[in-house]
Amino acid sequence: MAKVKDEKIQNLETEVVELKDSVQNSQLKLLDMQYFSLENNDDALAYYDHLNLENPSRYIADKLLETNESTGDNPLIPYEGMESDFKINKIKLLNHKWIIADFSDGKYWGELLINYELKDDLGVDFTLMDHLLYTRSN
Repeated sequence: MAKVKDEKIQNLETEVVELKDSVQNSQLKLLDMQYFSLENNDDALAYYDHLNLENPSRYIADKLLETNESTGDNPLIPYEGMESDFKINKIKLLNHKWIIADFSDGKYWGELLINYELKDDLGVDFTLMDHLLYTRSN
């Protein structure tokens, strides 16, 4: 009986160590993924201190999503939607100048590299730097 309990305790202790290692690895991966992120870049955020925005990343992302509101394809996307209109879906602000964004028409998708400028009047200018459209192979 005691031997079985000792084995169970040993197995649980091993599992705890493995779980702790897994959590630590996940935290390190998360930190690595956040490296290129406006939210975690104090130097880039300093460009917006004078604007008193509570969350510059959210503000800029919202402004970019507003470009989806026009009828038809998003004007920043240099392709015509094939299944429906191309719209921007996911947005990652890399720093105080660049955004990477995902777009789709529901079946086809691609990515955009966008330069942006947040002006003192809180207007945002977006300029497409590069783009790609994934092709489906059947």
